[in-house]
Amino acid sequence: MKSVEPEVFLVARPELDYDEVARYLRDVGGEGWLERLDRGDLDAELNDPQNLAEFAGRLCYRSWEPGLNPNVVKVRTDSGQYLENILRSLHGSVLEHVSFSFVLHNVSRVLTHELVRHRPGVAISQESLRFVRLQDIPFWFPEWAREDPELMKRATALLEQMEEFQGWMAGHFGLDEEGLPFKEKKHKTSFMRRFAPEGVGTGLVWTANVRTLRHTLENRTAPGAEEEIRLLFGKIGELMRREAPDLFGDYVIEDGAWVPQWRKV
Repeated sequence: MKSVEPEVFLVARPELDYDEVARYLRDVGGEGWLERLDRGDLDAELNDPQNLAEFAGRLCYRSWEPGLNPNVVKVRTDSGQYLENILRSLHGSVLEHVSFSFVLHNVSRVLTHELVRHRPGVAISQESLRFVRLQDIPFWFPEWAREDPELMKRATALLEQMEEFQGWMAGHFGLDEEGLPFKEKKHKTSFMRRFAPEGVGTGLVWTANVRTLRHTLENRTAPGAEEEIRLLFGKIGELMRREAPDLFGDYVIEDGAWVPQWRKV
């Protein structure tokens, strides 16, 4: 048994092709929107995820500058104010263009069974225990459990017995014998995973757009949420607040719960 801690790695984020953006803007007369980049006004805060959300929002109303759309007589020039207005006006569809990919490492299948309930705007690739043989059992214990000696003694003994049984089955089935077809290994490994606890640590790549992230962050850090997923999404929230502060800066943290100022975006 290996004691582990759920971890989050942000492995992919949006990247804008500014040459193509400029080519489009020349066609619609919105080159002024990119002049702030040319002037270097945004050197310290250039952020492709936030710029993509702003780009999508401005396209909807052709609000690159006054006069392009006769109905638009005033244009916000501050990105932070623009994105705050997006959140305040619940214009959530433009946030769906902005997706991030995370590796969720050493999370239990208890957690992943709950995570898959959030399906819109999500892509998932999870480690398959049909193919990946367990040699040890990664397991997370919450702090309150670690402080209970009798519970830890019994839980550790049970996990070690299950781990030993995994090793026995591998030998019994001859999984490491030379020439054993992979098809047979897969068949037996699939059977062996049935004797692993639901709390076994696993990993997945989880991709979600900002609209989904905002909803899931609030939902899964709420006081009634399961404690491991609360821990995980607290870490995701901290990552996202650093990564896209104008899209996640409206949250207030209350006893671990991430409460947004702007809901239902």
